[in-house]
Amino acid sequence: MKILAMDTSNRAMSVAVMVDGELLAESTLNHKKTHSEQLLPTIDRLMTVSGLEPADLDRVVVADGPGSYTGVRIAVTTAKTLADTLKLALVGVSSLAVMAAGVTWTTNLIVPVMDARRQNVFAGVYQWLNGELINVVEDRHLALAELLQELKLLRQPSTFVGSDVAKFADPIKATLGASAHFVDSLSNLPQAGRLALLGANKSPVDVTSFVPRYLRLTEAETNWLKTHDDKGHAPYVQKV
Repeated sequence: MKILAMDTSNRAMSVAVMVDGELLAESTLNHKKTHSEQLLPTIDRLMTVSGLEPADLDRVVVADGPGSYTGVRIAVTTAKTLADTLKLALVGVSSLAVMAAGVTWTTNLIVPVMDARRQNVFAGVYQWLNGELINVVEDRHLALAELLQELKLLRQPSTFVGSDVAKFADPIKATLGASAHFVDSLSNLPQAGRLALLGANKSPVDVTSFVPRYLRLTEAETNWLKTHDDKGHAPYVQKV
């Protein structure tokens, strides 16, 4: 199976081409450049060096959130367009699962974390079991303090991963003490090759109805609901 995988859900952008489980090419850009400007040229370059044409692909796998609203939409929209145009299978994978999948050397709980502002985070809890990455606690948008208290109750060592973890290191250590572990800076970056592996055996989704997993309302939606009743009618705006 020939897979194109892409993740633009946070600051780092990662793209990979994989054929039958073998990684042919991968590129990760961890720089403040616009993903919308870099994604398509990166895809084109990796396809070229892999010796493949777009029509050769069987599947597109995309990190579908949570994360930056704009960032998530860039990869999801690109993936949907490619899947629809080239008649490819489309698969979405949690952006948090992609981060967790890069931490392959521990049996600890793996806690991928993204900053959601105002002391809130996007986070999930994962663990390797018999070579398979298991989602132990579902991905959520919640207060950092709430997450840490839940982890404390689990009484298991927890390995935190993600580029935003450093800014939360002090409260993590204060709450969890020696049971909190951290990865190096390189391991904090998403790896599209891991994304491709996660999506290789997942069932494809319907291209038309597929939307990102934002895990929270946008600010515009929140403000709308303060003054409007959003019940009894179809959505005014289609999410993409």
